[in-house]
Amino acid sequence: MANAKLTITAREEGKNPRQIRQAGFLPGSLYGKGIEAKNIQVNTHEFEMAYRENQEGTWELTLGKEKFNAKIQELQKNFATNELLNVEFALV
Repeated sequence: MANAKLTITAREEGKNPRQIRQAGFLPGSLYGKGIEAKNIQVNTHEFEMAYRENQEGTWELTLGKEKFNAKIQELQKNFATNELLNVEFALV
């Protein structure tokens, strides 16, 4: 399986998920054993391009100077419009 690399940022305070998506980002979360759950956002276009090649593989996520290896736990999608709504990463 492939190992896709993706840069994530901390989610902006005071913005709801709809506002984040309108700004071109996909809201999400990162959680797992040994870390506190983090609310994140990912550039939607970059995520879609990487997801096409790596739907089942592991992801190398970069948050500032930290690096995490994770898998997609859940990807929420509006099937009527084909719009991605939220992504959840779980540490491997």
